[in-house]
Amino acid sequence: MSIIFTQSNYEKMTEHCASGLPNEACGLLGGICDEAGKHVRNVYLLTNMDASPEHFTMDPSEQFAALKDMQKAGIDLIGNFHSHPDTPSRASEEDKRLAFDQTQSYVIISFIDRDAPVIKSFRITDGISTEEPILVQE
Repeated sequence: MSIIFTQSNYEKMTEHCASGLPNEACGLLGGICDEAGKHVRNVYLLTNMDASPEHFTMDPSEQFAALKDMQKAGIDLIGNFHSHPDTPSRASEEDKRLAFDQTQSYVIISFIDRDAPVIKSFRITDGISTEEPILVQE
């Protein structure tokens, strides 16, 4: 199953992560699922309370506000995203350990090359990450 972004949501997510450098940045993805895939309708930009280049903790009050907004908009939590400022776009051991919901998409944006970020999405089940396709549409 693919995760499908509009161009503007894809850019919003990427710009948020770039603006957080040299620390990790994070957020939530709200949308709908159908036979074509997971359609991202809203990107929620959250604060990394750790202010760290190696870890992130989402602000709980911002998470709650995002979930409340999703409920109001009639969409579901379909995933989250965070950046890896200096490591590849792959699920780290910590990412795998903290992935509690196998139905979610875990999008990771690597900024090893600051001018050409690498964005990948994963499904994580029982500590095993499987890359899923990302589609960007107008």
